[in-house]
Amino acid sequence: MLIRIDPTRPTPLHEQLTSSIRASIVDGRLAGGERLPAARELAASVGVNMHTVLRAYRQLRDEQLIELHRGRGAVVAVRIGGHGALAGAIHDLVDEATAHDLPEAALLELISEAYRWSPSGPGSGSGSTPGVRRAAPTR
Repeated sequence: MLIRIDPTRPTPLHEQLTSSIRASIVDGRLAGGERLPAARELAASVGVNMHTVLRAYRQLRDEQLIELHRGRGAVVAVRIGGHGALAGAIHDLVDEATAHDLPEAALLELISEAYRWSPSGPGSGSGSTPGVRRAAPTR
């Protein structure tokens, strides 16, 4: 498992660790049922405190991306519940935006604009051309 952490980034280490593991789960590099390294082992391999790893694991558990079992460690959830993958992508987007000092209001506006213009967003119909909205029927 490739973990990317950059201590020079303003993003806290536990958030970087969470984001890196989340990305591996969401894109399929870590499969459902796959066991993650023990917190102590992962901490030693990436050069962080064990509590940093545990904090990341708890966040991923709260997002329903992993399961934590006493004595057995962390395991990738077999079935990502709810909107786990989407939540993961959103967390990654927020991490990236904060790394570039993008204000929350600006990020929300970008998301809102992308949603409005998405071919599968509100108001789109099947067979619509990407980027082109259908006019609402008039009565």
